[in-house]
Amino acid sequence: MKKQKSKIRCIGIIPARFDSQRFPGKPLVSIAGKPMIEQVYQRVKKAKSLDEVIVATDDKRIYRTVKKFGGKVILTPKNLKSGSDRVAFVAKKVKCDIVVNIQGDEPTIRPKMIDQLVESLKKEPQVPVATLVRKIENKENLGNPNVVKVVKTKENLALYFSRYCLPYVRSENGSGKYDKTKLKNYFEHIGIYAYRKNFLLKFTQMPPSPLELAENLEQLRVLENGYKIKLVVTKFKTHPVDNKQDIKIVEKILKNE
Repeated sequence: MKKQKSKIRCIGIIPARFDSQRFPGKPLVSIAGKPMIEQVYQRVKKAKSLDEVIVATDDKRIYRTVKKFGGKVILTPKNLKSGSDRVAFVAKKVKCDIVVNIQGDEPTIRPKMIDQLVESLKKEPQVPVATLVRKIENKENLGNPNVVKVVKTKENLALYFSRYCLPYVRSENGSGKYDKTKLKNYFEHIGIYAYRKNFLLKFTQMPPSPLELAENLEQLRVLENGYKIKLVVTKFKTHPVDNKQDIKIVEKILKNE
C-alpha cells in the first residue's frame, strides 16, 4: 500500500501597521466604502492555493477592524522592524509549509497572482522563496527609483534587484540612452513573496546585508547570503496605495473590474 503524500499547507499573511511615515493610518482608509485592509483581505481569501489568511498587526485599531469584518488577525510586538518580521512572528505560531507575504496596501491584487507564486514553490522544492515580476511597459518607469528593477537568468532566477535602471543599455555612440527596442528586457518587481516557512524564519534572523542597506531592498539579503529567488512572470498589474492620491485611482480600478 502506497503511503499518501501529506498536503502542503499554505497560508497568506498580510502585515499591516498604523504608523506609516508617508501615510499614517493607511490600512484603515476607506476605499470603495470599506477599510483598505478589508479590501485586501477579501481579495486574498479568493486565492485557491491558500488554506488560511491572517492579518499581522501591532495596532489595536487595525486588530478591532479586522475582527469586526470577520477576518483572522494576530497582534504582533511593536518593536518588530519590518513587515517580514511581523509575517515571521505569526508564521512561527501557525502550522504551515508555505507562507505568502501580501502587502496590506495592495487592494488591487489578483488572487491568481498568489496562486502563481504558490504553484512555483510546489513545483521546485529546492527553491526557498519566490516573488512576482512583470515586464516594464512604460519607458518612464526605467528611471523611477520607486519601481524596482530585476535582472534574471534564463531559468527565471534573480540575479539582482535595483532601484537603478538595470541592465544598462549602452547605445552605439556611447550616450547610454535607453533604446525602446530593448524595453522587453526590463522587468519590474512586484513585492509579493512566497516563502518556505523554515526559510522565512531563518531569513528574518539574518542581519541586514550591505547591498540591502545600500538599495533599501530587503530581498537582496537573500541573494547576498547565497540563496535563490524564483521569479514568476505575471501579466497582472497592481496599483498599491502609497499616498492619498492613489485612492481615487484604485477605486476607479475596482469599479472597472
